[in-house]
Amino acid sequence: MPLPQILTRTAEVEELAAELSTFPQIAVDLEADSMHHYQEKVCLLQFTAGEQTILLDPLDGADLSSLRPVLANPGIRKLFHAADYDIRCLARDFSIQIYGLFDTMISSQFLGEAKFGLADVLGKYFGLEVDKKYQRADWTIRPISPEMVRYAAGDTRYLADLVVILEEKLHAMGRRDWVAEEFALLEKARFAEPNGLLCLRVKGAGKLTRRQLGLLEELLQWRNAEAQRRDLPHFKVLGTASLLHLATQAPSSVRGLVAIEGISPRLVERYGKALMQAVEQGVGLDEADLPAFPRVERREKDPAADKRFLQLKDWRKKTAAQLALDPGVLINNATLEQVARANPQSRAELEGLGALKNWQLRELGTGMLQAL
Repeated sequence: MPLPQILTRTAEVEELAAELSTFPQIAVDLEADSMHHYQEKVCLLQFTAGEQTILLDPLDGADLSSLRPVLANPGIRKLFHAADYDIRCLARDFSIQIYGLFDTMISSQFLGEAKFGLADVLGKYFGLEVDKKYQRADWTIRPISPEMVRYAAGDTRYLADLVVILEEKLHAMGRRDWVAEEFALLEKARFAEPNGLLCLRVKGAGKLTRRQLGLLEELLQWRNAEAQRRDLPHFKVLGTASLLHLATQAPSSVRGLVAIEGISPRLVERYGKALMQAVEQGVGLDEADLPAFPRVERREKDPAADKRFLQLKDWRKKTAAQLALDPGVLINNATLEQVARANPQSRAELEGLGALKNWQLRELGTGMLQAL
């Protein structure tokens, strides 16, 4: 099969947008470089419309604004597999919004598929063997090798045929409306705007003392500057777990760094002095300058609500088994806990909570109230 065309110029993008606008549905995917660079970005876009697959290289600086109307047109269906990250990236990098979404991964989950990666479902339904070797490749490298071009094209080439199968099964199981609501919610996904102290975004940092938190902030600021200087993702400089250990143990010398989990002698040789400088700055912070986690009002213990939560989890487990669905796909723990604490006694009260999606309220509401 010949390699697909790769577009690089604004005029070519405008022609592509005009052509895509004539199709009832478009398969879309993208490749990014989050595993290789400090500031992640979209490096390649793939489109399949009808029998044609075209790749678009945005790194040459082409203006992609002509794609916004067609991709935002809900009358043209957009086929993705695992659209969450892609939708966020397209909005961040190009102010492109997706409407008319159909996500084959979510559809597979709601059909009860145990394995719902693209390679898994293509293997199941079409007998295809998808090579995953380029899944974590550096997509900023130019020219793109023919093997990587073929890999990228394969991500959209079979989505239309897959949708035919999945949609028929969803209709047969009465779950097409369920996923339609999920798709509409997913269209709104966006990356959160970074703000405030870096240490407040680290899982587990809430258990630190204010002094340790200040030390962690100094370490995170150093790592961020080093990652930016070397154009690397943060984890390729030093893992967050190691920084947490550093913040709690606060070694007094470079030699003490070797005892920190995840810090090898090679890393000590490269970063030892810089790490100790960050530790010393954190240790030396004035008390008034130490960060603190925002106070969260502690929820009073409610044994009755805890009991209801367990009842709801038991109900969910049985219901999910009957529907052949993963319990977490059916309804998440946070929603169950909210319902357990509110303890609604009627459908109107359950609906008034605003905790359930429409399909959940319709399909699960009666059973949930009975479980309570």
